[in-house]
Amino acid sequence: MVYRATSRRRGSPHKRLNADMLRKISAAMLPFYKAIATRRSFAVQWSRAVVHGNLDRMKALLCSVAPFAAKQGLGTNGIGYFISFLAHPPMLYYTNGTTIPPGTVQFTFEPRVHRAIAKAVFPLYLELARNRCFASALAKAINQKDQRAVTLIIRSLIPSTALKSVQIEDHGFALLFKYPYSKYPYRNLLIREFS
Repeated sequence: MVYRATSRRRGSPHKRLNADMLRKISAAMLPFYKAIATRRSFAVQWSRAVVHGNLDRMKALLCSVAPFAAKQGLGTNGIGYFISFLAHPPMLYYTNGTTIPPGTVQFTFEPRVHRAIAKAVFPLYLELARNRCFASALAKAINQKDQRAVTLIIRSLIPSTALKSVQIEDHGFALLFKYPYSKYPYRNLLIREFS
């Protein structure tokens, strides 16, 4: 699949995802996803901090591998985590994270599943960080609500059978993973939020 740069359309920056935001978030998160995927002890510590709602520990762990990401907003709900990047002052953020869908279970976040997801999404975030044309193509497809294009673009870099669905959600994307060794599905999100 070939991705070409496209001209920018006029429109409110508050309503449109852009390649620069995708690249910024991806570049910041790559070292974290690499650490989760390759260092079991780090992933276990991270999961423990998520489940216990220990934001100080999460921040320290994140700072040790991804200092720029650690300077962003950080949250947990006991079943996942959320790292928020300021997109347009004063109130628009994009959040990247992984969580079990709410209402499924409480205080559970499995390191083995998180490691598998980190390994699966790493090529996507790597390509978004280093390839502006790719990031532009994905941003354009999301902004145009072109579900087929978003699915094709993302699945081109995440061929895992554990990836059960790709959805446009909140001016970003939601990836649903389900592994046979876990009772619970997990979602990797890059979505817009307002504070």
